[in-house]
Amino acid sequence: MTPPDGGTTLLVSDLHSHYHVIDAHITHARETLGRAVDQVRVLGDFGLFGSNLHDFFRRDGRRFALPVAFIEGNHEDFRNFDDLVRDYADVVTYLPRNSVHKFGAAHWLCIGGAQYMDAWSTPPGCEITDRDIARCLENPSGSIDIVISHDCPTNIGVKSGVGFGHLGRPGITGLSQVAEHLRPKLWFFGHHHRWHDLESDGTRYVGLPQSWQGYVLIDGAGEPDLVEHEVALPRRPGWWRWIGLK
Repeated sequence: MTPPDGGTTLLVSDLHSHYHVIDAHITHARETLGRAVDQVRVLGDFGLFGSNLHDFFRRDGRRFALPVAFIEGNHEDFRNFDDLVRDYADVVTYLPRNSVHKFGAAHWLCIGGAQYMDAWSTPPGCEITDRDIARCLENPSGSIDIVISHDCPTNIGVKSGVGFGHLGRPGITGLSQVAEHLRPKLWFFGHHHRWHDLESDGTRYVGLPQSWQGYVLIDGAGEPDLVEHEVALPRRPGWWRWIGLK
């Protein structure tokens, strides 16, 4: 499914396989805010896992109300990633790492992946490498209007989550180099599971919470609206909560 150009885009992050959240946000935007939405982009941790995808899209026959595209986070099945992207291309579109897309008048740079944290939360295939950063830096300065990433640059005020302080300061130094070089108008990210909003050196950085806590609407003029909207989740096994997921 190819997202249309222009219009209003709904941004959400960290679905963790709670696919129903997307349509709940679309309905909220339309019926509560009176905002027509044209497309959805997920800023990583879509939940690209075979059993979850099969249950929702094949067994239950569900489909998203609008075209949905995603970048990878650190919680995807990287061992079977390419096969799953191909097998579920009819329901969701993958935006490859370091790719540039023109949506309407804006050029968007997509940077999936995350910084290494530990073996469980940063599986092989997830980590952003020096080569990824170098490819982003190949884009001419001023050529990118909007960046979407899963992790974020350092030094933009994002604080460590409870129990993660030993992993060092949040963010990726290489992404800070990308920001300094490209100087985009907007940079959206997830991963840190909380709202964040800061303007620095001409770039507005917006961090999104977990998907079921809210979303961002960005119109064709590039103006973002941060929307708090709580969506109910089905109960998960206790071990999901033990490792910090819902």
